[in-house]
Amino acid sequence: MPPQSPIIASSAVHSLLTRLHAESTKQEQTWSHYLFNLRRQFFGATLESVDAFMGDKFVALEPEKCHFVYLLARSMGARNIVEAGTSFGVSTIYLSLAVGQNGGGRVIATEKEGKKAEKAREYWKEAGEEVEKHIELREGDILETLKEGVGEVDMLLLDIWTPLALPVLKLVKPRLKKGAVVIADNTTQFKMPYREFLEYLDQPENGLKHMTVPFSNGLEVAVYLPEE
Repeated sequence: MPPQSPIIASSAVHSLLTRLHAESTKQEQTWSHYLFNLRRQFFGATLESVDAFMGDKFVALEPEKCHFVYLLARSMGARNIVEAGTSFGVSTIYLSLAVGQNGGGRVIATEKEGKKAEKAREYWKEAGEEVEKHIELREGDILETLKEGVGEVDMLLLDIWTPLALPVLKLVKPRLKKGAVVIADNTTQFKMPYREFLEYLDQPENGLKHMTVPFSNGLEVAVYLPEE
């Protein structure tokens, strides 16, 4: 018997998430996806090559990571979350559920690719009001779309092209409240591309305490604790 889901949601949303995760997993299990990530892991990749290959891919967090992030957001009472790299909006659904169940707020979702943003909106509409009403989607260059109107941030999820992780963190950091959580995906798989980001987390003056949670390919979790 499969374990009970920790996610509080309608049966329609549970069914939608199951379907989307299945589609994402199917994409990730292709040889082309495996070889692309292998090249990216050891030799790096340009933004253009990542965009070209990932343009029609989900790039979704695995279900267990989504469950973890959802429960973490619920435990914190997070009500203002920034998601850097929304793609087709799967993890956004979990974040929105958490924000809504914490009393309401918003998930600022960011996506550069117009076609992905359009698809994400379709899925959020299918998920219904319990999800859709808490999401604010910002399309375009993330280093521009997050410059203003962000407010005090409880959680920052970085699921984005790895060289952008550090610039986005630095951009959002002045808005992080004390105790805010920063999460980055695939930090062991792409340890070399994440090198500067991880070095930044290690520097005490930046006020971030972090550890690698041993999910597949690594999930970095940092807490913003300035002056401690």
